[in-house]
Amino acid sequence: MVSFGAVPVRSGRVVVGEAVHQLVVPGVPASPAAMKIHHILPQDLAGAPPLDEARETLSGALEGRFLLAWFASVEMAFLQRIFGGHRRGWVRRTIDVRRLAIELEQADPEIRNTLGSTAGRYGVPVTSPHEALDDALVAAQLFLVLATKLEDRGFGSVRSLLKLTRP
Repeated sequence: MVSFGAVPVRSGRVVVGEAVHQLVVPGVPASPAAMKIHHILPQDLAGAPPLDEARETLSGALEGRFLLAWFASVEMAFLQRIFGGHRRGWVRRTIDVRRLAIELEQADPEIRNTLGSTAGRYGVPVTSPHEALDDALVAAQLFLVLATKLEDRGFGSVRSLLKLTRP
């Protein structure tokens, strides 16, 4: 992990003022591919805290909240490595926004839809693709759009959305 972003959603609103973004010095050398995808250079990490310190910030951002994520299995794997616990615990509190889009569009889950392309179909702006805070903001906004549309199909509670997106 070289960065993370978290944006709370409360009462149907994205709370940008409480967003958290952190660069992290990884415990192992970051892969060149990851650095390229996320547009993070080694010099960008100068002064960033190590994972042990950044873990506290991320823990505070996630505490007592459900997790909204695009392609949640990837995010849950990172979080399980960082915080431990059973995969089941992460699954119980995670809504996969990608799976909401698949359900709403009755799409083939094998077709690769990116966060950016899906956001574009629903009018959600993307300013910095693959940047942790922007991805979190886009996922939060897209969640609200998709959840509103799925409410008409009988998925009007967090519990029903959680069940809908479980692997």
